[in-house]
Amino acid sequence: MDDFAEKLIHGRVHVSPKRLGSPGPDEKQKQQILLAANAAPDHGRMMPWRFIEISEGSRSALGEVFYQCLLDRDPSATLIQLQEAREKALRGPLLLLAILSFADEANEISKDEKLISLGCAVQNILLSAYALGFGSGLSSGKALQSKRMRDLFQLNDQEDPICFITIGTVTKSKPGRIRPSLSDYHSIF
Repeated sequence: MDDFAEKLIHGRVHVSPKRLGSPGPDEKQKQQILLAANAAPDHGRMMPWRFIEISEGSRSALGEVFYQCLLDRDPSATLIQLQEAREKALRGPLLLLAILSFADEANEISKDEKLISLGCAVQNILLSAYALGFGSGLSSGKALQSKRMRDLFQLNDQEDPICFITIGTVTKSKPGRIRPSLSDYHSIF
Protein backbone atom coordinates (compact mmCIF):
# COMPACT_ATOMS: atom_id res chain seq x y z
CA MET A 1 0.00 0.00 0.00
CA ASP A 2 1.21 3.47 -0.81
CA ASP A 3 2.84 5.06 2.25
CA PHE A 4 0.58 8.15 2.04
CA ALA A 5 -2.58 6.04 1.83
CA GLU A 6 -1.48 3.91 4.76
CA LYS A 7 -0.71 6.97 6.91
CA LEU A 8 -4.03 8.52 5.93
CA ILE A 9 -6.13 5.44 6.66
CA HIS A 10 -4.35 4.40 9.84
CA GLY A 11 -3.64 7.90 11.13
CA ARG A 12 -7.21 9.17 11.16
CA VAL A 13 -8.97 8.80 14.49
CA HIS A 14 -12.32 9.85 15.86
CA VAL A 15 -12.16 13.18 17.66
CA SER A 16 -15.04 14.11 19.94
CA PRO A 17 -16.92 17.17 18.67
CA LYS A 18 -16.14 18.76 22.07
CA ARG A 19 -12.47 18.73 21.06
CA LEU A 20 -12.92 20.36 17.63
CA GLY A 21 -12.62 24.12 17.33
CA SER A 22 -11.70 26.89 14.95
CA PRO A 23 -10.39 27.28 12.45
CA GLY A 24 -12.46 24.97 10.34
CA PRO A 25 -12.08 24.35 6.64
CA ASP A 26 -12.23 27.43 4.43
CA GLU A 27 -14.63 27.39 1.44
CA LYS A 28 -12.12 25.76 -0.91
CA GLN A 29 -11.21 23.09 1.64
CA LYS A 30 -14.87 22.48 2.47
CA GLN A 31 -15.65 21.94 -1.19
CA GLN A 32 -12.70 19.54 -1.51
CA ILE A 33 -13.90 17.59 1.55
CA LEU A 34 -17.48 17.36 0.29
CA LEU A 35 -16.43 16.42 -3.26
CA ALA A 36 -14.61 13.40 -1.80
CA ALA A 37 -18.03 11.92 -1.04
CA ASN A 38 -18.84 11.50 -4.72
CA ALA A 39 -16.06 8.91 -5.10
CA ALA A 40 -18.04 6.46 -2.95
CA PRO A 41 -19.25 3.22 -4.56
CA ASP A 42 -22.75 3.78 -5.90
CA HIS A 43 -24.39 0.75 -7.48
CA GLY A 44 -27.14 1.92 -9.79
CA ARG A 45 -25.74 5.49 -9.76
CA MET A 46 -28.49 6.48 -7.35
CA MET A 47 -26.45 8.65 -4.97
CA PRO A 48 -28.56 7.34 -2.09
CA TRP A 49 -27.30 9.99 0.31
CA ARG A 50 -26.88 13.68 0.83
CA PHE A 51 -25.30 15.98 3.38
CA ILE A 52 -26.86 19.02 5.02
CA GLU A 53 -24.48 21.65 6.36
CA ILE A 54 -25.78 23.28 9.53
CA SER A 55 -24.84 26.95 9.22
CA GLU A 56 -24.00 29.18 12.15
CA GLY A 57 -27.42 30.81 11.78
CA SER A 58 -29.19 27.44 12.11
CA ARG A 59 -27.26 26.12 15.10
CA SER A 60 -29.68 27.59 17.65
CA ALA A 61 -32.65 25.83 15.96
CA LEU A 62 -30.76 22.53 16.10
CA GLY A 63 -29.85 23.22 19.74
CA GLU A 64 -33.51 23.77 20.54
CA VAL A 65 -34.37 20.39 18.99
CA PHE A 66 -31.68 18.69 21.12
CA TYR A 67 -33.09 20.48 24.19
CA GLN A 68 -36.72 19.53 23.43
CA CYS A 69 -35.83 15.93 22.58
CA LEU A 70 -34.08 15.50 25.92
CA LEU A 71 -37.09 17.01 27.68
CA ASP A 72 -39.37 14.60 25.77
CA ARG A 73 -37.28 11.60 26.90
CA ASP A 74 -36.59 12.83 30.42
CA PRO A 75 -38.98 15.45 31.84
CA SER A 76 -36.86 15.50 35.00
CA ALA A 77 -33.64 16.46 33.17
CA THR A 78 -31.71 19.10 35.06
CA LEU A 79 -31.09 22.60 33.71
CA ILE A 80 -27.43 21.67 33.28
CA GLN A 81 -28.33 18.57 31.22
CA LEU A 82 -30.74 20.60 29.10
CA GLN A 83 -28.12 23.30 28.51
CA GLU A 84 -25.54 20.65 27.57
CA ALA A 85 -28.02 19.18 25.08
CA ARG A 86 -28.52 22.62 23.52
CA GLU A 87 -24.76 23.25 23.34
CA LYS A 88 -24.17 20.12 21.24
CA ALA A 89 -25.33 22.11 18.23
CA LEU A 90 -22.53 24.65 18.74
CA ARG A 91 -19.61 22.21 18.58
CA GLY A 92 -17.13 22.35 15.75
CA PRO A 93 -16.83 24.87 12.94
CA LEU A 94 -18.22 22.53 10.24
CA LEU A 95 -21.26 20.45 11.13
CA LEU A 96 -22.91 18.16 8.60
CA LEU A 97 -25.89 15.83 8.81
CA ALA A 98 -25.57 12.64 6.75
CA ILE A 99 -28.90 11.59 5.24
CA LEU A 100 -29.65 8.17 3.72
CA SER A 101 -32.18 8.15 0.90
CA PHE A 102 -33.63 4.69 0.41
CA ALA A 103 -36.06 5.68 -2.35
CA ASP A 104 -35.86 3.25 -5.25
CA GLU A 105 -38.80 3.12 -7.62
CA ALA A 106 -37.49 0.00 -9.34
CA ASN A 107 -36.64 -1.60 -5.97
CA GLU A 108 -33.37 -2.90 -7.39
CA ILE A 109 -30.84 -1.76 -4.80
CA SER A 110 -31.21 -2.86 -1.17
CA LYS A 111 -31.35 -0.37 1.68
CA ASP A 112 -28.28 -2.08 3.14
CA GLU A 113 -26.29 -1.44 -0.03
CA LYS A 114 -27.38 2.20 0.01
CA LEU A 115 -26.26 2.48 3.63
CA ILE A 116 -22.87 1.04 2.69
CA SER A 117 -22.57 3.66 -0.06
CA LEU A 118 -23.32 6.39 2.49
CA GLY A 119 -20.74 4.89 4.86
CA CYS A 120 -18.13 5.04 2.11
CA ALA A 121 -19.06 8.65 1.34
CA VAL A 122 -18.73 9.51 5.04
CA GLN A 123 -15.33 7.77 5.24
CA ASN A 124 -14.14 9.70 2.18
CA ILE A 125 -15.19 12.95 3.89
CA LEU A 126 -13.36 11.96 7.09
CA LEU A 127 -10.19 10.97 5.23
CA SER A 128 -10.25 14.11 3.11
CA ALA A 129 -10.63 16.30 6.21
CA TYR A 130 -7.74 14.46 7.88
CA ALA A 131 -5.55 14.86 4.76
CA LEU A 132 -6.14 18.61 5.01
CA GLY A 133 -5.05 18.64 8.66
CA PHE A 134 -8.45 18.66 10.37
CA GLY A 135 -9.91 16.38 12.99
CA SER A 136 -13.35 14.88 12.65
CA GLY A 137 -15.89 12.89 14.56
CA LEU A 138 -19.23 11.22 14.08
CA SER A 139 -22.10 11.53 16.52
CA SER A 140 -25.64 10.28 16.74
CA GLY A 141 -27.99 9.80 19.66
CA LYS A 142 -31.67 9.36 20.40
CA ALA A 143 -32.63 12.84 19.17
CA LEU A 144 -31.43 11.96 15.68
CA GLN A 145 -34.39 9.64 15.03
CA SER A 146 -37.00 11.95 16.53
CA LYS A 147 -39.90 13.52 14.68
CA ARG A 148 -38.56 16.89 15.80
CA MET A 149 -35.28 16.26 13.96
CA ARG A 150 -37.06 14.98 10.86
CA ASP A 151 -39.27 18.07 10.85
CA LEU A 152 -36.35 20.46 11.37
CA PHE A 153 -34.52 19.11 8.32
CA GLN A 154 -37.72 18.52 6.33
CA LEU A 155 -36.90 14.87 5.65
CA ASN A 156 -39.30 12.88 3.54
CA ASP A 157 -40.56 9.37 4.32
CA GLN A 158 -37.83 7.87 2.13
CA GLU A 159 -34.97 9.47 4.09
CA ASP A 160 -33.27 8.71 7.39
CA PRO A 161 -30.82 10.90 9.30
CA ILE A 162 -27.83 8.67 10.03
CA CYS A 163 -25.20 10.74 11.85
CA PHE A 164 -23.66 14.14 12.34
CA ILE A 165 -20.13 14.79 11.09
CA THR A 166 -18.14 17.46 12.89
CA ILE A 167 -14.92 18.80 11.37
CA GLY A 168 -12.47 21.31 12.81
CA THR A 169 -9.09 21.88 14.36
CA VAL A 170 -8.22 19.49 17.17
CA THR A 171 -8.08 21.54 20.37
CA LYS A 172 -7.37 18.68 22.75
CA SER A 173 -6.03 15.23 21.96
CA LYS A 174 -6.60 11.88 23.52
CA PRO A 175 -4.41 8.89 22.80
CA GLY A 176 -5.38 7.19 19.54
CA ARG A 177 -7.57 4.16 19.80
CA ILE A 178 -6.00 0.75 19.92
CA ARG A 179 -6.82 -0.86 16.62
CA PRO A 180 -7.92 -4.50 16.60
CA SER A 181 -5.61 -7.14 15.20
CA LEU A 182 -6.42 -8.70 11.85
CA SER A 183 -7.43 -11.97 13.51
CA ASP A 184 -10.15 -10.11 15.47
CA TYR A 185 -12.14 -9.47 12.30
CA HIS A 186 -10.83 -11.78 9.58
CA SER A 187 -11.26 -15.51 9.03
CA ILE A 188 -11.03 -17.89 6.13
CA PHE A 189 -13.91 -20.13 5.15
